[in-house]
Amino acid sequence: MSSVLIKNATIVNEGKQEIGDVWIQNGKIEKIGSGLQPTGSAREIEATGLYLLPGVIDDQVHFREPGLTQKATIGTEAAAAVAGGTTSFMEMPNTNPPALTHELLEQKYAIAAASSVANYSFFMGVANDNADEVLRTNDRKKDICGVKIFMGSSTGNMLVDNYITLNKIFSESELLIATHCEDERIIKANKDKYPDADHASFHPLIRDAEACFESSFSAIQLAKQNNTRLHILHISTARELQLFTNMLPLEDKRITSEVCVHHLHFTADDYSQYGNLIKCNPAIKAAENKAALWEALLDDRLDIIATDHAPHTWEEKQLTYQQAPSGVPLVQHSLLLMLKYVKDGRISLEKVVEKMSHAPARCFQIAERGYIREGYYADLVLVDMKGTTAVTKDNILYKCGWSPFEGQHFDAAIRYTLVNGEVAYENGRINDSVRGKRLAFDR
Repeated sequence: MSSVLIKNATIVNEGKQEIGDVWIQNGKIEKIGSGLQPTGSAREIEATGLYLLPGVIDDQVHFREPGLTQKATIGTEAAAAVAGGTTSFMEMPNTNPPALTHELLEQKYAIAAASSVANYSFFMGVANDNADEVLRTNDRKKDICGVKIFMGSSTGNMLVDNYITLNKIFSESELLIATHCEDERIIKANKDKYPDADHASFHPLIRDAEACFESSFSAIQLAKQNNTRLHILHISTARELQLFTNMLPLEDKRITSEVCVHHLHFTADDYSQYGNLIKCNPAIKAAENKAALWEALLDDRLDIIATDHAPHTWEEKQLTYQQAPSGVPLVQHSLLLMLKYVKDGRISLEKVVEKMSHAPARCFQIAERGYIREGYYADLVLVDMKGTTAVTKDNILYKCGWSPFEGQHFDAAIRYTLVNGEVAYENGRINDSVRGKRLAFDR
């Protein structure tokens, strides 16, 4: 593996900033200091004026492979992720076929090993009838990120509503359980209220705050009864926030939470402009929810920032509201979006690093990643806070070819992304020869 010396970067790590050098050898950070000198054939990157961050770890993406490759592949979306400063991802099981057996799960790992420029892990999927297969993950705690339960229907029709199955998984799983929480009965009743819904603006009325709260509350009750390690994905409502605490350090929480960038950015007012392009599950809701999510993020009731990256083709998104699938492609621009809020004074750069890099590593107990530390893998991103990134058709790397941010500018730029010490992205170009590694877990 190549050796790299990053010189004079502003290193943002573990709550502080300091100017220094980072020496990388054999995929890991060998030395952090000042005045370091390259040896042999090491590549030197002059980073004066650039900010060096640990690579983003996205704990919730949908890369659509196998079976839905007209929308995306692991290879295309991993490239988009790396271009946006995300060096590791955890991917969801609602592919085709869904990852409901260990054999199917390993097939996804094999695809990633052959095609992903980013590091990777995959969730084991739960169905109403595969509890015993799911619980085999108890013997694989060190190489599988977790178990995913859809406690509300979404893309892939993987709703789990059998309480015998739910109780068995919650009581016996030794892995983190990640849940999509929306109450199906409430959603159905709301659909009956709006049978003629013909625009995405109906989406937060049908998949409303009550549906999210009741499902999240049920998951938490199950977790508390069984002392389950529960992680609730994509919190989208003010009401749900009363279910979470900031009174414990992250490592001591048995119940943790995630917020996604689109719920921090868009509100229901934006459906008039974007329509189905921002239709997603759970829905983007009224503005008071966005304000509450920001407050909870900053006071640590919300633990992680992620994307729920979920691409669909442009043609699918042009269908009628009721026919168009839910999901938004976001992973290439998630860090840039949060850097916008740094520029706006809404959040500090240190807090962005905490929520997008440190906290995912701690929450999932990822081995040797998520920090800029000697002995850790060199998953790093160099950011130019004085740069500009225009989002255009030409530089969108998602296979679907579109983004809700197309035509907009971000007042920052990703200059370099390193994955396991290799320069995987450099000033607009992906290094297709780089391959990420399977994530390992300290459990």
